[in-house]
Parts: sequence; C-alpha cells; structure tokens
Amino acid sequence: MARPNPRFEEMMAQFDAMPGLGRDPRSIRQRIEMMEHLLEGALVVPGTRFRFGLDAILGVVPVLGDLLSAAMGAWIVWEARNLGMPRWQLLRMSANVGIDTAIGAIPVVGDAFDFVFRSNSRNLRIIRKHLDRHHPETAVIDG
Repeated sequence: MARPNPRFEEMMAQFDAMPGLGRDPRSIRQRIEMMEHLLEGALVVPGTRFRFGLDAILGVVPVLGDLLSAAMGAWIVWEARNLGMPRWQLLRMSANVGIDTAIGAIPVVGDAFDFVFRSNSRNLRIIRKHLDRHHPETAVIDG
C-alpha cells in the first residue's frame, strides 16, 4: 500500500485552513450559501425589494442557460452529499433542481417560473436544517 505524499498532505492542510475552501462543514456551508446567493438573490430590481440572481438570468438563454443553472444546482446537492446528508434529503433536493430545470426549459413560462420557484433557496433551507442539527458549530448569526 502506497504511503501518502507528505507534500500533498501539507498542501491539503493549507487548503483546509483557508476560509471557505476546506472540507469541513463550516467551509461547505459557506460555499453553498455563496452559490445560493449568486443563483437566487445577487441582484435587486431597482425601486423594489425583489431579488433575483444568475438562475433567472441564465434561464433566458435557451437550453444552455438551463443546463448551466442545473449544473450549479447539482453542485449544491453534491456538496450536501459531502456533508453526509441522508439519501432521502438528497433525493428531495435533486427533485427541486429537476423541477426547476424541466419547467425552466419551457420558453417564456419557464423564465417566469425561475423568478418564483427558487430551488436553490429551498435546498439551502434543507441543508441549514441538517447542519443546525448535526453541526451546530457552523451556525451563522445574521445581523
């Protein structure tokens, strides 16, 4: 059996020490929250409090935009898998992404649907509930 390369182990330790880039639950939570914000609420409609993100913008681009949005949503599910979340929660999250992708691919109707059905926000709520129960040290107090 091959021994681990000490230089690789040292590099991984430095990587894990960088905020948001490690494999620990706190870093995973930070990455997921940043991605959800980018996809669902990074921009504001001027003169309103209505927020939208890259998911709604990409939905305007036929096929490719929906596939890119689905890939980013699937990445959130992948990170949830890395947290050791139960299979039924991962399936629920995958269904949210699938519904968003399927209906979002319909011209015009799908574009409006992307503003209303926020699959990534739903998935973030599922992940936060899991983290708050199993990894309470990752909780963030919003101020």
